[in-house]
This record gives sequence, C-alpha cells and structure tokens, in this order.
Amino acid sequence: MPKRTATDSFPNGESEHPFSKSSASGSKREPTVLDEMGEFEDAWEDEIESDQEDTGANEEEREDGMDVDELLPAIEESDEQPEAPQVFIPGTHVLGKDEILEPDDSVYIMRHSMNVNWPCLSFDVLRDNLGDERQRYPATAYIVAGTQADVAKNNEVIVYKMSSLHRTQKDGDDSDSENGDDEDDDDLDEDAILEYRSIPHLGGVNRIRAQPLSSTTPVSQPYYVASWAETGKVHIWDVRPLIESLDVPGYTLDKTTAHIPAFTINSHGRAEGFAMDWASSGPSSLRLLTGDIHAKIYLTTSTPSGFNALSQPFTSHTSSVEDLQWSPSEPTVFASCSADHSIQIWDVRTKGRKSVAGIVSAHESDVNVISWNKLTSYLLISGGDEGAIKTWDLRNVRKTGSTEMDPIPVASFDWHKAPITSIEWHPTEDSIFAAGAADDQVTMWDLAVEQDDEAGTMNDTPIGEREVPPQLLFVHQGQKDVKEVHWHPQIPGSIISTALDGFNIFKTISV
Repeated sequence: MPKRTATDSFPNGESEHPFSKSSASGSKREPTVLDEMGEFEDAWEDEIESDQEDTGANEEEREDGMDVDELLPAIEESDEQPEAPQVFIPGTHVLGKDEILEPDDSVYIMRHSMNVNWPCLSFDVLRDNLGDERQRYPATAYIVAGTQADVAKNNEVIVYKMSSLHRTQKDGDDSDSENGDDEDDDDLDEDAILEYRSIPHLGGVNRIRAQPLSSTTPVSQPYYVASWAETGKVHIWDVRPLIESLDVPGYTLDKTTAHIPAFTINSHGRAEGFAMDWASSGPSSLRLLTGDIHAKIYLTTSTPSGFNALSQPFTSHTSSVEDLQWSPSEPTVFASCSADHSIQIWDVRTKGRKSVAGIVSAHESDVNVISWNKLTSYLLISGGDEGAIKTWDLRNVRKTGSTEMDPIPVASFDWHKAPITSIEWHPTEDSIFAAGAADDQVTMWDLAVEQDDEAGTMNDTPIGEREVPPQLLFVHQGQKDVKEVHWHPQIPGSIISTALDGFNIFKTISV
C-alpha cells in the first residue's frame, strides 16, 4: 500500500455533480455561482437608465436643432438556454490539459478549504463544549493534526481552531426576505479563520488519535492525544493547554510542560506503524492499541497514577498492521486489519494473545482501513489497497482454527480505482459512511438505498458511461491524494478531510 509518500449527489439514481469541467485558457464559461466577493447586477438597471437618458437627450437635441438617431426597438431575448456545465464523473471523464474542476456550491451547505504550512496526513476531531447537534452558522471546529515536514526536526503536533465557518452562498439566494437582516451571518460566504497552537515533534506523524471524550467534560481534565512517530515511538500528549490558549484571552501557555509528552510508548522499538485506536471505560481508565509494520499489536492502559505499556504483544497477523478498532459494545474486544489481506477479531482476556476469529482473505490485497459501526455493533466496514469497500456482518465471521469458509460481505463496492486510505461510519446514522481514497475522491454512501427497479429507463446507464451505484450519495473532489476523512460528531453531516494540499471541511445537501 502506498504510504503517506471529490462532489456529487445522486438522488433518485440521477447524478447531480458538484464539479464540472471548464477550460483554464481561452474563453471561460460564465460560472453558475457568483464570485464570493462579487455583487449582484440588476439585469434591467441599464435598460431603464438608458431609456431615461435617451428621452432627456432627445428633447435637448431637438431644441438645438441637431439630428437625433432613431431609437431602435428592444432586442428580443433568445429562447436558447445557455449551455449546461458538463458533469464530471470520475472513471468516465478525464480532465484535459487545460481543464480544471469547478465546484457546484448549490449542493453544499458549507464548504471551506484551508492550506497549511506542511501536509497533515493524519488528524482527529477534538470534542468541544459548544454543544451537540449544532445547526447554526458560522460554525467552529477543533482538530488535532500531525505534520509531514521536510526534515524530522521540523514536525509538529498542531491543534487547529477553525472558526467563521459560514454557509456557502448560493446563486439565487433571496436576500430580501423578512428575516434577511437576522440571517446575514448564516448566509455570508466569508473566509474562514484558522488559528493554531503547536508542539514540536521529532519525526513525521504517521497517525494521530484523540481520546474518547464527552462534550460535558470539564476543561480542568486533561485531553490526551497519541501520535505515531516514524521513529517508532508513540507519544501521548495533553493538548488541553493548547486548546485553552486558543479560547481564553490572555492565557499564557507554559511551553516547558506543554512540549513534553505525558508518556512515551517504546514497546515497538524502532518499528514504525500506522494503526492506533483509543477506548475508554472512564476518565481514569483509558486503553490505547498500537500496531506496527512488524505485525505486532501492543496495549497501553491508564490508571489514576499514569500510563502503563504492557510488554506482551498480540501476534496473529503475518504482515504490517494497518488499522485498529475497539468494539463499541464489548470493552475487551477489538478488530485489526493487515497487509496480509486479513481482518482479525481479538479479546484481550485470551491467553496467548492470539485472535479469536477472523476473515482470512477479506480483500485481494492489503486491508488498509476498518471502521466498527457504533450503532449496529455487528457491522464492520473495510477498505482495501485495490480500491474495494466491503461491509461485513461479524455474526458470520468464523472462529480461529475453524475449517469454515470466509463469510461473504453483505455489501461490496468497487467505485474507487485507487487504494482506500480512510473510512468511517456516520456517528448517528448506522447505514451511512464516508470514504477517502488515493484517487482524490471523498465519497459518501448509504447502504439503506436500494435500486429502484420501477424507475425504468431513468436509471439506465448510457452507453460508454460508468454505472453509478444507487448507494453512492456524493463525491467530493478538489483535493490531491486524500489521506483521512472524519465526520464531525457535534456538527451533523459535516466532514473534514485532509490531503497533500490541506484541509477541506464541508456539509452537503445529501446528509
């Protein structure tokens, strides 16, 4: 799997693509969305003013005895409709040399892009105290990310505060509504504000994860974040002081303590890794799993007195451990996936530290990522290096040592044509998930959508066109080499993605 070194909605089976093609040179197609800083132009203003000016001019010219040009009749408007933008479907269309993608903001409720100094190829959403189920705009979001800088000593763990996340302004918005004055903040499409605080980090950050936390957790409690360094070490940081320095005016950040990790896991030696996941049984009972490229998984626990790295690894994989997920319903059970093509299920209470069940050949190639459904706990989804996405019913997974065949996935999609780099179930909708891939796409899916056979030819795929699965809700594009995708758990339907060229945060009309 290549390591560290998209936006259509399809309602009713018909594609509504947020990106269209236009030429970067020559005459440019008039955009369907007004420029963010532009002004609305009155289509009748010039005509009315010119009529008044002409009338006055004619009277003056007649008094002076001068010739007056005869007024021409009004030009009739053409019945011809302007050419519709060409929809870009990944895998079917290819951008020409001088063509670029233009987003269709009519399918976004919110869309912002943010560039950063160094690529942050892993991040996690930080829970805040601004409330759950937030619908009002402008929105605010906090994330923690790890950099991939040019040299090891230039890397950082960074806490970002994204604020002034306004709604995306659409062409045709009614700004003269009675409540227009009260909703100005909701409708303005202004630049977002990006603030940050950072911690020096030796070595690039392969993956970073924040501990599970509720939105009502007091700010006096530490907020732990773990970073998987390319040096083979896993550092645990308390980022609470960094968040406070962003929120509290006049707060002085004590760098002597903030820049020192609360704990460092040395269990992996010099073997780097990418797999990591937190679980929590309470504020003082944290559990952290870390998996490395040498097929070993280690467990680190916490007590009121500090962290404790257990020395005996879990060993059933035969190649690099790519991702880890704790069970949302059983506190001692977790799942892992590997470059050995398998998905394994483990119980920390099992003697010998071997897996208790698994899918030997889950994918044709490396299994890069997995996500365990928190609402329907027997569903697990996986993404492979070949680009396939598969959903598994864990009730059908065979026990270790069984001679039974591997289960068949309950759903499988091959829309992506490059390695799946990230996958995650929606936090409150058990049939919806998002995926990111190396083909520069972030896709949104709903397993509850079924093919409408009664639609007849409306859903027939034209000759030469690529068939669009009915479960594919949306394709977000515009980023280069997407690496991670996460739903924001407190802003329903909002997604944050990171790639080589920075962050996107968006909410679509589909979810």
